[in-house]
Amino acid sequence: MAGPDDGSGSGLREQLIGLLDTVGARANRDQLIEILETVVRLASDGTDRLDLKIANAALKEMCEGFEVFAPYRHVRKMTMFGSARTLPSDPSYAQARDLARMLAAHGWSTVTGAGPGIMAAGLEGAGPDQAFGINIRLPFEQGANPFIRDDPKLVSMKYFFTRKLLLIKESFAYAVLPGGFGTLDEAFELLTLIQTGKAEPAPVVLLEVPGAGYWEGWERFLTEEVASRQLISPGDSCLYRIVESVEAAAAEILGFYRNYHSLRWVGDTLVLRLESRPTGEEVSELSARFADATSGPIKLLNGPLPAERRSDDFPDLARVAMRFDRVSYSRLRQLIDALNALPSAPPPIIPSTPPGIPGAPPVTTEPPIAGLSP
Repeated sequence: MAGPDDGSGSGLREQLIGLLDTVGARANRDQLIEILETVVRLASDGTDRLDLKIANAALKEMCEGFEVFAPYRHVRKMTMFGSARTLPSDPSYAQARDLARMLAAHGWSTVTGAGPGIMAAGLEGAGPDQAFGINIRLPFEQGANPFIRDDPKLVSMKYFFTRKLLLIKESFAYAVLPGGFGTLDEAFELLTLIQTGKAEPAPVVLLEVPGAGYWEGWERFLTEEVASRQLISPGDSCLYRIVESVEAAAAEILGFYRNYHSLRWVGDTLVLRLESRPTGEEVSELSARFADATSGPIKLLNGPLPAERRSDDFPDLARVAMRFDRVSYSRLRQLIDALNALPSAPPPIIPSTPPGIPGAPPVTTEPPIAGLSP
């Protein structure tokens, strides 16, 4: 295919611009033109039919997923991973259901698969208004579970990689319960993305029944067989937390956003947005404490940077900025924890216990879920 700078490339660009004009596409035209140029490249390179089917299905699935989540981008969501084989009588099922219900009481939604087991538990706990299901089509499993089956917030995927993209892209926190190959794959990929900065920092809770030892055994393997060979850094264990109660899991997730709100790269500068403005003394102490991961001091900003202001990017929040080394993401997590623990930070968030969880007030009325027997 001819390059974009020669005559034929220029002509193609004009035709693609005309196509966007015809369909009324005005925003993000640079990205749309590149997508269309990729399609033309596939058409011009004699691409194998199977390769085209893969590219076509993946793009369709991503498009559908983006459309489902677009109206809810402002809602914080937890993605839940766990075994499809977990029975409703298993204590892990109750933990998953109760964690989703507890976070729903704080305005959070739950994103998970649409199958049985832990996925059904998470969607049951979240309730229909705060449940998102991302199903994977498998030949040996039936369709979506009753908690999400007829919900417009259900997406069905052919490929695991597009499914995992949505499960991670749309969430602000993650809970992983004991599971098999698929669950462990999701947990390791998630931690890899956070460890390498391909996903933004977020709380990852590994939840299990008290005394079960599942995640302790997993961590023992990491310590004795992986960290001992220096295949991960000693500080990488801060990227997750093993907990044995729903309350501890909820406290870890909600506490991560006690003061920290979000981040943005502006050129080579990393900006952390905060709920409460730290003092100059606090920022100076953090600069010294985290000097190993930054080039120069951490700075307290008086307002958003110009690029943030142009996009109206949370202009009312406090900010600190730094030249982060883009490598030490476990240290970045520790910096966020330190910001959350500052004396100037808002008070700790105490998870409320909604009806339906042991120790909560008795349930008086609870609307039935369509498709389920009493």
